[in-house]
Amino acid sequence: MTDASHGTAIRVERPTKTLRELALDKVRDAIVNGYFRPGDRLVERDLCAQLGVSRTIVREVLRHLESEGLVANLPNKGPMVAMLDLDEAKQIYEIRGALEGMAARLCAERRDPAIVEALEVSLSHIRESYVAWGVVNLLTVRINHLRSMTIKTKSRDTEGPAQMEKIVEAIRQGDGDAAYKAALDHVASASAIAEAVLIAQKTGKE
Repeated sequence: MTDASHGTAIRVERPTKTLRELALDKVRDAIVNGYFRPGDRLVERDLCAQLGVSRTIVREVLRHLESEGLVANLPNKGPMVAMLDLDEAKQIYEIRGALEGMAARLCAERRDPAIVEALEVSLSHIRESYVAWGVVNLLTVRINHLRSMTIKTKSRDTEGPAQMEKIVEAIRQGDGDAAYKAALDHVASASAIAEAVLIAQKTGKE
């Protein structure tokens, strides 16, 4: 063994994530997964006790989540879990539909068997995740927040994968237009479910 290797054999490696990043992941997951629900107040003192971190870290976490749109800081109320706005949700789904449609079209037009194989593997995992309830975990965060509501609706565990299968099939056939349309249809279906859930929540609070 060389001196160099001997010197690094017991070196303590730095953790891959800082305490702040770990706390951020915990609070974000708690919001996305519904542990903290829209409108719930996020009291710094309580979060410090629950997370076991300092108030400085909690404040940094809340500021970051506010930038992601998951936390709102209202006058005289303090930080709270942001209420999902129906118009904003529609805009998110419009952007998501455009992006996923373009991605599906490009995948189809490349006619690459490796892409089709990777998509089929992913689709298989998604089907398994619906059964095992493992799917719900700036734009991506908001999509996950909305997905956490739509994924639990009736028949979504069969309709969602069926819609995704149409996307994969169009890509397998190299049909860019069909892939684009299938991706848009999938997102439009999720958007309609989210709209119904949000309206129901709003009506229930009034």
